[in-house]
Amino acid sequence: MSSKAYFGTDGIRGVAGEPPLDPATVYAVGLALGEDLASRGGGAIVLGQDTRESSPWIAETLAAGAADRGIRAVSAGVITTPAIAYLTRTGDFAAGVMISASHNPYRDNGIKVFGHSGYKLPDAEESEIEARLDRYLAAGVTPRRLPLAATAGLHDRYVEFLAGRLQNGGGPTPLAGLRVLVDCGHGAATSVAAEVLRRLGVAPVMMSDRPNGRNINDHCGALYPEVMAARVPQLGVDAGLALDGDADRVILADAAGRIVDGDRVLFIAARFLQAHSRLLPPRVVGTVMSNLGLELALRPLGIALDRAPVGDKYVLESMLASGAVLGGEPSGHVIFRHDATTGDGLLTALRVFEVMAREKASLADLAAPFQPFPQKLVNVRVREKKPLAEIPAVQSAIAAAEGHFGSEGRVLVRYSGTEKLARVMVEAASAADVERHSAAIAAALQAALGE
Repeated sequence: MSSKAYFGTDGIRGVAGEPPLDPATVYAVGLALGEDLASRGGGAIVLGQDTRESSPWIAETLAAGAADRGIRAVSAGVITTPAIAYLTRTGDFAAGVMISASHNPYRDNGIKVFGHSGYKLPDAEESEIEARLDRYLAAGVTPRRLPLAATAGLHDRYVEFLAGRLQNGGGPTPLAGLRVLVDCGHGAATSVAAEVLRRLGVAPVMMSDRPNGRNINDHCGALYPEVMAARVPQLGVDAGLALDGDADRVILADAAGRIVDGDRVLFIAARFLQAHSRLLPPRVVGTVMSNLGLELALRPLGIALDRAPVGDKYVLESMLASGAVLGGEPSGHVIFRHDATTGDGLLTALRVFEVMAREKASLADLAAPFQPFPQKLVNVRVREKKPLAEIPAVQSAIAAAEGHFGSEGRVLVRYSGTEKLARVMVEAASAADVERHSAAIAAALQAALGE
């Protein structure tokens, strides 16, 4: 991973209207991306956006910059990030751009770029675009907007793709008769979720599906899955799913309202694929945040767990390097490489529901063999991202925890790639020890760097 000034682990992200998402910089991003694509043979880009109030002007400003370098933008309107990845790799597009800040609050926004392959751009190409961007900003730009209208047919192509992953000809699907609660997080999934599920014979009960530009991720969706989970037993449905703002990740809940996170989804999917000789090679890619319990649950099945840096981009890179067909993060980014090039919350839910149907088992039964270690995640808002090795008190707190746990626990302290946060993760067999050491490390961080 190279050091970049604009692109983080999931594109360019910030507060809408402020650098790097002010009109001048967004327009310059369009110019830089357009110039990059023109140098590689040209072609059109497909643009999607989530439901934030800032998404339309950001999309129009970037499209204007690209157009000023000879690159036409085709709008897919409000649609999910995985939909843009799919449309880019299956259509006549040189690149795809999604305007979204995923799970962040509505004031934030972001720019995610996919190559024609459907994969996020490699670090080297992002660095080249950044160099062009800096040159444009140094020379000065006058931003403008290019009005966009959604192109007919793009939405339908993605719906057909998702439904087609489980449809067998014209007969009933394995999911027919399933009842589920769907929390769209007032985000991009509101444009497709109900339609896809009904096509497959699923009866969805919808919630958080009325976006107003400011309610995206607001105490709903994958960031607050407990809201959805609490309603599942009240409604008597078979399962629930909560999607984030751009629907590239999902958190599930079983019929009793118990959370089924990305680690549990990886376990369920890996065991099913292994049993049907479809997990080749027999390995799964998680991240440094994946629970130690996942590793221990997979081991008796003959399945290895590789750990990548946090970020579905880096999970995918590890999958491609090892040939793994399944990977993901506890946060609900899960990649089924036979199906898609990026995490897709709806696809992930469909694949889990397929296992339920084919195994004739409840979600609770499928998840039961995986017993996670107690784990605590603490976010500390910081004023700067000073190298952790240069903070003695933090290093001392980490060393104390690691010395206490030995091989029976893990400690991970890192900075967020998209926000001014330090993230502390501690897991071990004893919940009390986890609580004590995570609090001590977070307190040291707060004292040294807290806002």
